Amino acid sequence: MKMSMRYIILYVKDVEKSKEFYRDCLGLPIRGEHGTYIELRTGATILALNSRKSVQELTGLQVSSSHSLSQTFEVGFVVEDVKAVIEDLRSQGVPILMEPVMKPWGQTVAYVADPDGHFIEICSSMD
Repeated sequence: MKMSMRYIILYVKDVEKSKEFYRDCLGLPIRGEHGTYIELRTGATILALNSRKSVQELTGLQVSSSHSLSQTFEVGFVVEDVKAVIEDLRSQGVPILMEPVMKPWGQTVAYVADPDGHFIEICSSMD
């Protein structure tokens, strides 16, 4: 069986606020919008947003009405200049969770938070 990741959907409290963050702060182009469901272009994998309420109504699955204080995943974006991106995001008022640091394996990594508190890794390429 062959599988490939096509998309990740973040369940968010405020779709418009999240759309503004990902589109305006991170510069991700909108691929499509269908009601509360929004797809953003990130390369080979689509990052999508949808409201928690809509997901619960569409799927019948139990979705928490607010984000948990316990983070269980992160979304990572590779950039050419981590420090410059972090300074740009800081100037836009984005919460910086961890300043850029060089990891022992040679990668520069920093973390910010989106409007729902999801961890967003901003990092250099490992290639």
